[in-house]
Amino acid sequence: MDFKKISNPKSNYRVLKNKKVLITAGPTWVPIDSVRVLGNIATGKTGIGLAKTFLRLGSHVTLLLGPVGEVRGLSGVRLLRYVYFDELSALIKQQLTSGHYDVLVHSAAVSDYQPKSRLIQKIESGLSPFLLRLFPAPKLIDTFRDYNPNMVIVGFKFEPEARRIVLFKSAMALMKRARLDMVVACRLRFGRYQAYIINSKEKLGPFLNREEMSAFLVRKIKEMLWKD
Repeated sequence: MDFKKISNPKSNYRVLKNKKVLITAGPTWVPIDSVRVLGNIATGKTGIGLAKTFLRLGSHVTLLLGPVGEVRGLSGVRLLRYVYFDELSALIKQQLTSGHYDVLVHSAAVSDYQPKSRLIQKIESGLSPFLLRLFPAPKLIDTFRDYNPNMVIVGFKFEPEARRIVLFKSAMALMKRARLDMVVACRLRFGRYQAYIINSKEKLGPFLNREEMSAFLVRKIKEMLWKD
């Protein structure tokens, strides 16, 4: 199954037509000083692909996209850009308080740690050693359910080198803690992408590429909306 095979609005995916979908994608940056940041290497490709698919199926899509450079092919998608952790946090809050969403797919790679405060000036070079104290960042995903108890919420858990049983355990813990409907659990198996879609009843996968995983994810979201 791929994106093209599920893009016919005349199919049983018509339940997604006119649904409001919010997607987060890409990395977040956390400032250290006036020029340096903590970041990650997320590309946002999964979220961008999902945004295009939901759009083809007739959904109203808002994509919150981090610092991944210029992206083409998003005509029709409401695109809101962010760079920093705090900007993503504010955008999510603004979207969830100002409008009703049926689906939220949180695929952004959000920073887990941040400095207690940002230094206003550039840190002097040549300092040795230089110690940077980091503290846990707020878990944005833990607040989503408070905005809408009926919204379908999907989270992502990436554990690059985890054994499958550990990956499943982490994903289930996230799903329970954040009150999610599904979690996409990803790892690298011998350097290759591998993902599972996990909900309270089943574990689907492994999916060996993002396109296959995303197609099944849209299918499961469709099934949840159909039941409602």
